[in-house]
Amino acid sequence: MSPLKKITLVTIIVSFYMFSSCVSSTEFEVGGDDGWLVPQSNKTHGDVFNQWASHNRFKVGDTVRFKYNKDSVLVVSSEDEYKKCKTTKPHFYSNNEDTVFKLDRPGFFYFISGVSGHCEKGQKMIIKVMEPEESTPDSPSPSSPSSSSSSPPSLPASTHKKSNALKTTVQFSSSGFVVYAIIAVSVFGWV
Repeated sequence: MSPLKKITLVTIIVSFYMFSSCVSSTEFEVGGDDGWLVPQSNKTHGDVFNQWASHNRFKVGDTVRFKYNKDSVLVVSSEDEYKKCKTTKPHFYSNNEDTVFKLDRPGFFYFISGVSGHCEKGQKMIIKVMEPEESTPDSPSPSSPSSSSSSPPSLPASTHKKSNALKTTVQFSSSGFVVYAIIAVSVFGWV
């Protein structure tokens, strides 16, 4: 391969790397090593999973993994349904003992157990998903008129802890690399 072709190839690869946007996501295991189960202590009744969630920073695209036995996980639509442990019309339901749920938008997600009595004993959790990084802290965020009336209890500021994450993945947000590779092969005749 001629030096000119090598320089051109390196330029294409560097350009792609610099100008493509990467998306990073993390998969969290709910409850850490203990998993998704009914809290055993009356002292922390109702707060075990919210305490766990408050020690993590969740962003759009992250996933949460629920590991459990003879149980289920539901996503309910409101704080009221969360507080009342209402399981009649969940947005999401799973009972396969290893559930992965994608956090696909900023805002609050309300998780409860679907097994009778478990939610009332504290097997429930609120996750707050942060706004995308493009937003600056000084700029006002758009809010709906009902957002002030349905805001959940305030959770402590969170920091990302790698020990609670199963894995972090980085993906290109477009198929640009494939396009660049096809162009390079076409232009330079590499096979």
